[in-house]
Amino acid sequence: MYSEEWSRNRQGREKSVITNFSFSQLPDEEKTGRIKPHGAHDSEESIPDDRYHGIYFAMLLAGVGFLLPYNSFITDVDYLHRKFTGTSIVFDMSLTYILVALSAVIVNNALVERLSLNTRICVGYLFALGPLVFVSVFDVWLELFDTQQSYALTLAAVAIVAFGCTVQQSSFYGYTGMLPKRYTQGVMTGESTAGVIVSLSRIFTKLLVEDEKNNTIIFFLFSVSIETLCFLLHVVVRRTHFVRYHTDRARHSWLKGQINNVTTKKHSGYQIHYDSSAEEEDGVASSTVDDADAVNLGNGSHGDGIYVRFDVPKPDTKRSWMSVKELLGQRCAVARAIWPYMLSILVTYFITLCLFPGLESELRNDTLGEWLPILTMALFNMADFVGKILAACPYEWGGVQLLVCSCLRVLFLPLFVMCVSPVQRPLLSHPAWPCGLSLMLGISNGYLGSVPMIQAAGKVPLQQREVAGEYS
Repeated sequence: MYSEEWSRNRQGREKSVITNFSFSQLPDEEKTGRIKPHGAHDSEESIPDDRYHGIYFAMLLAGVGFLLPYNSFITDVDYLHRKFTGTSIVFDMSLTYILVALSAVIVNNALVERLSLNTRICVGYLFALGPLVFVSVFDVWLELFDTQQSYALTLAAVAIVAFGCTVQQSSFYGYTGMLPKRYTQGVMTGESTAGVIVSLSRIFTKLLVEDEKNNTIIFFLFSVSIETLCFLLHVVVRRTHFVRYHTDRARHSWLKGQINNVTTKKHSGYQIHYDSSAEEEDGVASSTVDDADAVNLGNGSHGDGIYVRFDVPKPDTKRSWMSVKELLGQRCAVARAIWPYMLSILVTYFITLCLFPGLESELRNDTLGEWLPILTMALFNMADFVGKILAACPYEWGGVQLLVCSCLRVLFLPLFVMCVSPVQRPLLSHPAWPCGLSLMLGISNGYLGSVPMIQAAGKVPLQQREVAGEYS
């Protein structure tokens, strides 16, 4: 067994930072249960395979999970218009969601180095499920609140859902950024699937159950059951060999980068020497500084490996500030590499949110009545679903090309305005207009919202893909 200790000695005033490298073969029972990242020299047969596409299906349902709660609140537009007559409830819900989602993205990027990926995802699920259950039981079913209280409660529930689902969403994109590209596309397809599921659920509950209160209760409880299924699948899938292999590989790449940074910085004050006392210990590896689990840096096909343990030094304000500067530098480097893709996503979703669901919820027609907004929302969600499937086509777009195409979608704004104004007789009054525009808006949203996310992760090194996913 061989060991090296890296320690920082500065007149004995600081606690040492120790990294032990031990070359030893793990016991057989540990080798079978431990996921080892593979280097370029490992055989392809050892890479796990999603043979029955179960992981892909689970990631698709993950995408369902973080958009289904919000879609459930806005798709029962007929119930909202009846309960809150003469108000702008859908606009207010949409604005609330946008503002809270923006703050949630900022918070999530601040916490990406502090809280584990799984913690952020699980908290997001709880934030999404809680308000959905509370509103469906205490407001829709038991009707414990008056109209004004119910209005405020609905907006508060949307705000909590927006925070939880956005943290969950950006975390999942960091998660799938460590997996093969098709799994990022699977999550995006799941987002559209959420809209399709909710739209079909609302249509069928409204058709099959005449009483509006009862069909709304059934509609919400169905959404709760789907969301719970998504949560349980996440808990199961994250423990699979396939997922652990790819996430450990990305973390292993990050860890090697950190070690290389330490060894190449002459001003760091690290010294290398041998420590024979460590030879009696099995090396403990960690994919993060806080965990006690092992990350095998891998050096052969017989199970030997490098296992790394970090003993965290006492807080040092100057050194902590340097770490913050280095972290910001890494983030800026990622942003510079993917800025056209980030802007393309921003423009695409900004234009969509200007129209959906707020403006579409105000569509009226003498023949279709309240069914017109329900129908246009369903068409949008189905077209969005198709667009995200098309995003899987193997065509490499340039970042600027994507940005230009996203900006051209601004033409939808005046066309949709003509579908609702003037109020008494809109310029584009025939229901075919809003239906056709909803189809084009949905398919362009699905495609141009997905392709930048899929391609952005490939523009940065493996160890930075989680951060690129978070930014996207």
